[in-house]
Amino acid sequence: MKKRPTSGLVYSTNPNAAMGSFGDREPATLPPPQQDLRIHLDRLKGNKVVTRIVGFVGKEADLSDLGKLLKSKCGVGGNAKDGEILLQGDHRDKVLKLLMDAGYRAKKAGG
Repeated sequence: MKKRPTSGLVYSTNPNAAMGSFGDREPATLPPPQQDLRIHLDRLKGNKVVTRIVGFVGKEADLSDLGKLLKSKCGVGGNAKDGEILLQGDHRDKVLKLLMDAGYRAKKAGG
């Protein structure tokens, strides 16, 4: 017997209420001085090195815009999803400078 996923909705008198419509909102994007970003260096399969930026609080569209900015300034590929930005290669110093110039609170993290 499979369990049905629940969203915390127990009972609603609203005839237009849907089971999955509550609690799925994206948080509002914090202004840059309130963001606390961490810049990590990771190794993926095949010894590929990536720069990972985590800690972004906000909408996926704003995360994507920041990712595009960083990718274009560093001249590399990558992606931005699930609250983190991945850039191909080791670009920690350049990303740190770009984020600080844009007004973000950022620091290098990890070993």
